[in-house]
Amino acid sequence: MLPHVSFHQEFASSRLQNLLRDLEDKCRGNLRDFAGKRVLVEGGGYGKIWLETQPMGGEMYALRDPEAARNNTELFMLLQREDGRLPGSVECIGSRLEPQFNKVQGFCFPAPAMELYYLFGRDPAWLDALRSCLMKFDAWLWRTRDSNGDGLLESYCVYDTGEDNALRYGDAPCWWTEDSAPTGCSVVPMASMDVMSWSWACRDTLSRIARLLGSEQDALLWRQRADETASALRRGFWDEQAGTCFDIAQDGSRVSVLCHNPLRCMYWGSFSQDMAERFVREHLLRADEFNTPMPLPSVAVRDPLFRNAPENNWSGQSEGLTWQRAVDALENYGMQPLMTRLGKRFLRALCEAGGVYAQQFDPFTGRPSRVGKNSHLPLADGDPSPVQDAYGPTMLAGLKYLERLYGISLHSGEIWFGLCSGESCACRAEWNDRSWRLENDGRRAILFADGKELLRCDTGVRVIVSPDGSVLRTVPLETPEAEQAIPV
Repeated sequence: MLPHVSFHQEFASSRLQNLLRDLEDKCRGNLRDFAGKRVLVEGGGYGKIWLETQPMGGEMYALRDPEAARNNTELFMLLQREDGRLPGSVECIGSRLEPQFNKVQGFCFPAPAMELYYLFGRDPAWLDALRSCLMKFDAWLWRTRDSNGDGLLESYCVYDTGEDNALRYGDAPCWWTEDSAPTGCSVVPMASMDVMSWSWACRDTLSRIARLLGSEQDALLWRQRADETASALRRGFWDEQAGTCFDIAQDGSRVSVLCHNPLRCMYWGSFSQDMAERFVREHLLRADEFNTPMPLPSVAVRDPLFRNAPENNWSGQSEGLTWQRAVDALENYGMQPLMTRLGKRFLRALCEAGGVYAQQFDPFTGRPSRVGKNSHLPLADGDPSPVQDAYGPTMLAGLKYLERLYGISLHSGEIWFGLCSGESCACRAEWNDRSWRLENDGRRAILFADGKELLRCDTGVRVIVSPDGSVLRTVPLETPEAEQAIPV
């Protein structure tokens, strides 16, 4: 049974209030009927649900539409092949669902699926189904994606990791339907930090599921396997001198492009704390790499393969999907103040975009980029190139930063109150039989559960509360150090 949920947020600032309403309106425009099931498609010209975006996107949208959230994850589980492979995308053609197995297309799946377990009443049947899905997919990875037997999982085509037109893939095919590796290519099969992280995420989640189902022995087994995967990732990809990871080409050479993919590993949680801290300190915060005026380009701007290409291209520009993953990537390693600073910069870029929510942003100007000539979207006045709009990951990232910084989030059964300073706002969330509310004048905040006051406190923190209304802990969201980290 789907939970009763509702979510309402208000800002005194007309700038943020207008942004919130615009994002909500355009997200509703991405809802589609897929053979009788309501889903939230990727949008911005992409009419499918994709494994790298839509389970995550649906979960981010769950307090606004739990039915779409569930379908965005469950359809991938229902359409999984018997051998364990998950479709990289699902398209609805007429009244028929078509699972597409011509790429893996990322794997932002286990964490959102676990969040739905907590959101939808801790149903053990959901855990059983998710457990079966992840076990089969993890087994498929190790059976088909270690072609040379070195213990490092591989990407076979550009779209496996969703890095469309990325120059670092060289002459790799865009699509690949086979379970055997392509031959005759200079880069692929490429040992991939992303693909290794998919297995880590499967195994980490399977350990959590086993513990929830009361099987401590299985929990320890999957924890051991997750640890082994993390150790192999570090051994195979981590460059101690450089303070980052590099993928490995099929001839054993390093693909020495300074790319953002370690931030993806942080989203899945496969990095150790020291690896994450080094990548952030030595690369993410460098102005000549990833800390550009509009941060988080796909490739460091000083790298020879950086291209400020405005079309769908993961060789340089700042991607809405990267911003979407960055929320949890930084949260996973206790970097909430940096997440706050980045989030404020992203919200500023959205406010300045003139109501256009594109897939990419120019890392030097922050302006939204155009899309290719084949877009169905209308032309802007005086501009010969079409404008992309309503791209789901960009809009959902905006909603998520508004929620984490100034609103109420549900996370692994806890209630998170985001109490950033400087903005007067209010938020109300209902979840099953409980209601939660916050009032924030920019300096002080009041929290309520079922209309009863819980706490009054200064802003600049997150307050974490249990479902019964007990205050569990507070986490800093703002620090002077983080305020200097990202330009605004």
